[in-house]
Amino acid sequence: MGGAPAGPAGTGKTETTKDLGRALGMMVYVFNCSEQMDYKSCGNIYKGLAQTGAWGCFDEFNRIAVEVLSVVAVQVKTIQDAIKMHRERFTFMGESIALVPTVGIFITLNPGYAGRTELPENLKTLFRPCAMVVPDFALICEIMLMAEGFQDARILARKFITLYTLCRELLSKQDHYDWGLRAIKSVLVVAGTLKRDDHSRPEDQVLMRALRDFNIPKIVTEDVAIFMGLIGDLFPTLDVPRKRIFEFEKTIRRAVNENKLQPEEGFLMKVVQLQDLLDVRHSVFIVGNTGTGKTKIWQTLLETYRIQKLKPVCSVINPKALSNDELFGVVNPTTREWKDGLFSSIMREQTNLPAGYPKWIVLDGDIDPMWIESLNTLMDDNKILTLASNERITLKREMRLLFEVGHLKAATPATVSRAGILYINPQDMGWAP
Repeated sequence: MGGAPAGPAGTGKTETTKDLGRALGMMVYVFNCSEQMDYKSCGNIYKGLAQTGAWGCFDEFNRIAVEVLSVVAVQVKTIQDAIKMHRERFTFMGESIALVPTVGIFITLNPGYAGRTELPENLKTLFRPCAMVVPDFALICEIMLMAEGFQDARILARKFITLYTLCRELLSKQDHYDWGLRAIKSVLVVAGTLKRDDHSRPEDQVLMRALRDFNIPKIVTEDVAIFMGLIGDLFPTLDVPRKRIFEFEKTIRRAVNENKLQPEEGFLMKVVQLQDLLDVRHSVFIVGNTGTGKTKIWQTLLETYRIQKLKPVCSVINPKALSNDELFGVVNPTTREWKDGLFSSIMREQTNLPAGYPKWIVLDGDIDPMWIESLNTLMDDNKILTLASNERITLKREMRLLFEVGHLKAATPATVSRAGILYINPQDMGWAP
């Protein structure tokens, strides 16, 4: 019967499905469902899965339109009935196809909010429902610290989780704050990198530096004092200088001057923080009011790359100037002809360029669930853009997504947890430069 794990963002619905597949030695294909999908494109995926016996994990299944879902229910039931009857061949969408009985169809659901539909009853009964439990953060944290090479993993994990729990309770409620599993995971990766770069440093210093330097970029001015207080309480008497690469900072200064700007300390700091974020996350939101220098920050970093002879490639799109179909492409319902979208064609072009230098796609425009949720599988660990034509474009190692937004009021928790956040306070720049 496959399964339908349901639960809020960052509880590990897709990862659990992939993990189960890995334990059983099954190939799991993840698809990001969007309202561009019709019953024929869904049917084609099922046809492929049934003939190979692989598993399909349909992420955000309740974004598909209700009228499509009712046909999908019939398709899934056909496959399940064929498995129950131990058939070797069965009729599907008017064709006779082979059946490998290990086929599994899994769907993941997020609780209902904008852009989501309720599943029809006849579809609900076809999947084994499964509620996600709250993850054991401390245990996950301890295991990952061990894996990154830390000796005192248990004590450090406890401090780490205590800090995040207190942050959730004591800091102000901002749209862009996320203290969940994905945020924890990325800090652990930073800590591991810092530990390998500097073997002689004590472990609590390494972790403290990672927690401080990775979280400060997203914290608003009024919360900084509270946050630094919490870190001071958990790691008493520690004061570790932040990791600095002076050569890189010198290049940034030169880039700022070449852009005919003033190399203000706060501004340089933000450029360095953006680079730090891009090292660990492949999707980054630059959030801040109009006129706080969002565009100049990424343009300066791009100029720095040019001075370093890295030959960066950068495409800028305003996602709100286009409809969903123009952004991600659409299948013509009558002729089945595929009309490519702007985002997908830019991404394909960048994938085909030779590897080895930075490639960015900058999306400069307001975020709303209608378009950004189609990027969910691209922004998390799967790093795959799935289109309605059933094409899958993989995000290469040197490719990055940059979102330039004024606020995250309309973004869902699923979106906020998937990206690194560089928040630009109005006070960071001031009027002086």
